[in-house]
Amino acid sequence: MKITVGKYFVQNFGCRATQADGAALESLLAAKGLEVAGARSGADLVVLNTCTVTSAADDDVRQTIRRVHRENPTARILVTGCYAQRAPEELASLPGVEWVVGNSHKNQIADLVTLASDHTPYHGNIHVGDIFAQHEFLSAPVEDAAGDRTRPNLKIQDGCNNRCSFCIIPFVRGRSRSAPAEQVVAQVRSLSRRYREIVLSGINLGRWGREPGSRIRLADLLRRLLAETEVQRLRLSSVEPMDFSDDLLGMMAESSRFAPHVHAPLQSGCDRTLRRMHRKYRPRHYADRVLKARALMPLAAIGADVMVGFPGETDADFEESRAFIESLPFTYLHVFTYSERPGTPAAADTAQVPIPVRKERNRVLRELAAARNLAFRRSMVGRTLSAVTLHETGIALSGNYLKVELATPRQANQIVDLPIGDLTAAGLRESQ
Repeated sequence: MKITVGKYFVQNFGCRATQADGAALESLLAAKGLEVAGARSGADLVVLNTCTVTSAADDDVRQTIRRVHRENPTARILVTGCYAQRAPEELASLPGVEWVVGNSHKNQIADLVTLASDHTPYHGNIHVGDIFAQHEFLSAPVEDAAGDRTRPNLKIQDGCNNRCSFCIIPFVRGRSRSAPAEQVVAQVRSLSRRYREIVLSGINLGRWGREPGSRIRLADLLRRLLAETEVQRLRLSSVEPMDFSDDLLGMMAESSRFAPHVHAPLQSGCDRTLRRMHRKYRPRHYADRVLKARALMPLAAIGADVMVGFPGETDADFEESRAFIESLPFTYLHVFTYSERPGTPAAADTAQVPIPVRKERNRVLRELAAARNLAFRRSMVGRTLSAVTLHETGIALSGNYLKVELATPRQANQIVDLPIGDLTAAGLRESQ
């Protein structure tokens, strides 16, 4: 018996890849004739597309489920995404949850909600421990997670073959897989007719094209995008340090159509900690890539993900990491406090760092990051920066990832040259 869902609402949690998956889900639901609701309170079906990278992410999802059920008790709640892949039974036990569908079955959601019998629960997942599970590739452009609606995020790669000891993502996202080159070119060509800047993203973006038998790499795809589309600006999201090859960095430096922005996850600047994390580079390798990027792109944004409080991280280890970070030309950092993920080797380590120590180390690196960002912004005063005007009134985002307060209003979704006159609390201000 076909159910009557009527209106749906999709809420995404977490990274850009999850945002892109959510956009693809919305397209699939709309193709079945369902209507999007303006808010959760007006939806017959609420889809929660989850993240599970930290315990805080899990908490956020559980709190949201309870809130949805309380505010809209007749809504049918479907939970999908990474948390659903990792712990389906845990989610299925929460009041109001009717379906739990992991990433491996996400492409079946539209059929499931429109063809299933009334009140038939579905908790379909491949076991979390099966890293070789076949996951579908969902891809659709999505508006920027910040809500500016002028910088679409296009996921071109999913999954990860790495086995970092702290990370659950390979288990919940599956093996690395790439969107076909022809598909990416067609999507970018279409998007470039409407948008000035497009963000390319993935779970492990630098591994695009690395499937067995493939001879093309990310740099080759980017050359095609420059040659075969009219996109004015491409921005790469996060790329593992050793995937920032000389070829890729050189191309980014040579073409004004790339945003001068390098984000390379570091996690730790301590060699001992990196080894225990099972990261595939040493600090000297990472430094070589970052310094190469700075030499080629003197005004580029250079950012990193950094983790504090990894099991066994001593005071000396943290100081080694802090000093290493201080020695490099970072313009911003995303600082994370280690969070135990069930099923990962690090979670079973008995040398867990006390929570107060983790928080203090987080504070130290956040202060370092704030000082670096302030110095970088000060160095931009008096320069002219290329920026894309955002949907957010009176704000633009520079190629090197700085918010600029406009002196005069401009139409959104335009690339403009802005003379920088001063600083704001967190960004820059255009000269009057």
